[in-house]
Amino acid sequence: MNRRTTLHALAAAALLAAMPSFAFAAVDVAGVKFDETITHAGQQLKLNGAGVRTKLIFKVYAAGLYLTDKKTAVPDVLAAPGPRRVAITMLREVSSEDFGKAFTDGINANTSKEERNKMLPQIMQFGEVFAQTPVLKKGDQLSLDWTPNEGTQCYLNGKKIGELMPDVAFYNAVLRIWLGDKPADSALKPALLGEK
Repeated sequence: MNRRTTLHALAAAALLAAMPSFAFAAVDVAGVKFDETITHAGQQLKLNGAGVRTKLIFKVYAAGLYLTDKKTAVPDVLAAPGPRRVAITMLREVSSEDFGKAFTDGINANTSKEERNKMLPQIMQFGEVFAQTPVLKKGDQLSLDWTPNEGTQCYLNGKKIGELMPDVAFYNAVLRIWLGDKPADSALKPALLGEK
């Protein structure tokens, strides 16, 4: 093996050794790191997109959407098979009452009355999740997980909160808070869809 071949082999080995760190690199959004891949329900999910929810001039939270495969169109996200996750990290303190109201307003703005009537028990359960936590503090991490054949489960700082909500239509109604025709934040929607 000559010197040039040895150098090429070493360069290739160095590149291969560095690849796992690239594969699991984190995306930084307003100081919050979102892993490029996570494992949920035994499957690897990819970060579809991430962005910041702002209200007026205030940064409220950073959110990331994880799917089994990246999707850029809302219908494809809503129809995506397999587990899904919305990961939220609070960037400021918000009362759970205000946070719960924002979720309810988002669902109301992006679903029909008929859809809401069908999901009413789950919407009520979802409201109880926020009643269990008086305040969401800066740095708190909330995740909303969909697991096929099980349902939607909420976690706060890794701890399960609330009951399992079984209907995928409910999870999609929650996703439409950010991805619907009247999203909570018009800049966050394209960010979650992976648009640069």
